[in-house]
Amino acid sequence: MTGNELPGGSYRVGDLALTRFGYGAMQLAGPNVFGPPRDRDAAIEVLRTAVELGIRHIDTADYYGPHVTNEIIREALAPYPDDLHIVTKVGARRDERGGWPPARTPGELVQQVYDNLHRLRLETLDVVNLRVGGRSAPEAGSIAEEFGALAGLRERGLIRHLGLSTVNADQLAEAQAIAPVVCVQNFYNMANRQDDDLVDSTARQGIAYVPYMPLGGISPLQSEVLHRVAIRLQTTPMSVALAWLLQRSSNLLLIPGTSAAQHLRQNIAGAAVGLPPDVLTELSAINAKE
Repeated sequence: MTGNELPGGSYRVGDLALTRFGYGAMQLAGPNVFGPPRDRDAAIEVLRTAVELGIRHIDTADYYGPHVTNEIIREALAPYPDDLHIVTKVGARRDERGGWPPARTPGELVQQVYDNLHRLRLETLDVVNLRVGGRSAPEAGSIAEEFGALAGLRERGLIRHLGLSTVNADQLAEAQAIAPVVCVQNFYNMANRQDDDLVDSTARQGIAYVPYMPLGGISPLQSEVLHRVAIRLQTTPMSVALAWLLQRSSNLLLIPGTSAAQHLRQNIAGAAVGLPPDVLTELSAINAKE
C-alpha cells in the first residue's frame, strides 16, 4: 500500500510529502504517557504496521514517556525509509509526578532538539513544532524569542522545517516574520471549531493544519448526534470524526494514535468512509449544539 492509497493521499509540507493520514505516537508510552508501555512488542508492531500500510508521517515528542516513545520509534524503524518523515515537538517536559510543565527557554529548546536527534538517531529533524499553549487552547503572548531559537537551529541544518503547536493567528504571523512555518498543530474537531478561520487561512497559504483530539471536548448532546450518524453509516464515531476532518479541508493532516496494530487498521479504514452531503451538513452544525 502506498501513501496515495491511504485516506486523503499526501500533502506537501515544505519539500516533504506527508501522508494526510499519519500516526500519533503518544500512546506508545505507558499510562498517562508516562513510563514504559505495558507491551513493548505491541508498540513496535504498530509502528512497523504503520509503515507497511504506507503511512509516511509519524508525530512524536521526546517528552512522551519521557524519552520512551522516541526510543521505541528508533528500535522499530531505524534505519528509516527515505520517504518516512518524523515530526516532533519541543516546549515541554515531564516532572516526577507526570505533569507537563513548559520548557521554552532558548537553552531548554536547544537541548530538546539535541535530545530528539540523539534518541531518534537522526542528523536532521524533518519538522520541529514549537509547543506554546496548554492542553487545548493557546496562551496569548509573544513567541519571538522561542521561535527564534529554533530558527537558529534550522539555519545550522539541525532542523529542516519549523511548525507551531497550540497557537493563535497572531503567533503564527509573528513566527512567519522570523522563519517559514510549514504546519500548525492545534486542538480542533467537528464539535470544537474555534480554529475555523485559522484552518482556512493556513489552507490559503499552503500550510498544513494538524488537528489533535478528534473526539476531545464533545458534549453528551453532540455525542448523541455523532453516534446516531455512525449507526446510520454502519461505522464508529471515531471513523466519522476522522472522515469529517479529512473532508473539511485538503490541508488537514490526521495523527490519530493507538497502541494496537488492529486498531490502526480500523482507523485507516474508518477515515476512508465517504460522508454524504446531508451528513456533512449535520456534522458541521454539531458545534452549535449544547
